[in-house]
Amino acid sequence: MRALQGQPTPPIAFGTDAAKVTGRLDDGFVDVDDALLDRLGGACAEVTTEAAAVSEASRDWWPLAMIWALDGQVAARAAAVARPSSADEVAAVLAIANEARVPVTAAAGRSGVCGASVPLHGGIVLDLCGITGIVDVDSDSMILDVLAGTFGTPLEDELRAAHGVTVGHWPQSIDLSTVGGWLACRGAGQHSTRYGKIEDIVIGLEVVLADGRLITTGGAPRAAVGPDLTQLFVGSEGTLGIITGARLRLHPAPPATVRAAFGFSSFADGLDACRRSLHRGATPAVIRLYDAIEGERSFQTGERHPLLVLDEGDATIVDATLAVVREECADAEVLDDALVDRWLEHRNDVSALEALISRGYVVDTMEIAARWHDLPAIYEAATAAITGVEHTLVASAHQSHSYSDGACLYFTFAGQPPADDREAYYRTAWDAGTRAVLEHGGALSHHHGVGLNRARFVRDALGDAFEVLVAAKQALDPNGILNPGKLGLPSPFGPSPVWP
Repeated sequence: MRALQGQPTPPIAFGTDAAKVTGRLDDGFVDVDDALLDRLGGACAEVTTEAAAVSEASRDWWPLAMIWALDGQVAARAAAVARPSSADEVAAVLAIANEARVPVTAAAGRSGVCGASVPLHGGIVLDLCGITGIVDVDSDSMILDVLAGTFGTPLEDELRAAHGVTVGHWPQSIDLSTVGGWLACRGAGQHSTRYGKIEDIVIGLEVVLADGRLITTGGAPRAAVGPDLTQLFVGSEGTLGIITGARLRLHPAPPATVRAAFGFSSFADGLDACRRSLHRGATPAVIRLYDAIEGERSFQTGERHPLLVLDEGDATIVDATLAVVREECADAEVLDDALVDRWLEHRNDVSALEALISRGYVVDTMEIAARWHDLPAIYEAATAAITGVEHTLVASAHQSHSYSDGACLYFTFAGQPPADDREAYYRTAWDAGTRAVLEHGGALSHHHGVGLNRARFVRDALGDAFEVLVAAKQALDPNGILNPGKLGLPSPFGPSPVWP
């Protein structure tokens, strides 16, 4: 097995010594006593209660919590951090925690932006970064077996250099995130129109259940053996089981690349060109449409709504794909395809978020999915709803992932409320944008997941099906120890917090 080491990247500096950081939402805190620590230490490669390490392991990139970090707080603090080095050690930790009724929150890269890896009720943060590496590459079948704590960038570097293949999963967080995180939050890469989201890429999983049982799911190219149990755990955010390994589809490293850029007079016209292209079977790796606000901010394209197109793969296929897109964009203005290069150079730069928050702004993104038929109305309604919230400076959007039946809209908003009103503004903006999306038929999330931030919307988003999710949680985790307080699920440790 080829190990590939990586480590989490802190989102922002604490406003105080990390050892003095406190939890803001701590409610129903569950401690880990000395006897339990001794048991955990005998089961796991490393266990620590060192204050600074616990503080750092207890947070992710949730923008609201980044504001709290400036005040020397995390959303919530764990009592201990366990760092297993194998799936067997994960199983041993969960068996102990389940017996003791102590909550366990899985974490690795901690790049999530919704608070999914925050240990809401204390207990144990299970840091999976030590479970890392490539287990096997089957170049005949184009299948990868990989451990869940493996970070994205070293994985892709190794696959391309040693095997000439790619997973094709390029999230903006690729430097910050791990395979397990991609799966737990049902993530999407920037090339998803060509390669699919992570749920399209995954074939099978290795999962540890709450009581310590280790199971495998899937693994075959296709199967008809009851429901797809792999998909039960993909997107479950560590509430139903902890993913320790995955089997993923591979593709040859692309030998050819093509690119183009176009400008539209309206966002709706650009969406329609994307729709027509997808309906003709063109699936370029990237087909990103920006509204005029984001176009001017990122590319200085004035009042145009720019569309950037990038494809990679077999030369014959990518040339044909681009030909279809060009035909469907015949009425648009042809822009310099150097705009695509500009996007590529800066696409993973997340430094602006820290800079803006440090200067007193409240900034976040809200990505959703909807049918082509509904997207223009959702764009108008959500941007108007967020803009209408007092202290909002700007609300904008781009379309970032396309499918035959619809696409993802990725909203960005920024506000500058008084310091004492930051949380209230944040919640109001999220409420306004999300309600507009749901009322117009959109999905609650496309790829960021739910975590704490969206938990209050899940019951409305799922309707009566929410009770099916609750039943699955009860069946697989009857003591409720796995990541309590997430996905809006009921918890024996107390309700999810509601901030002002």
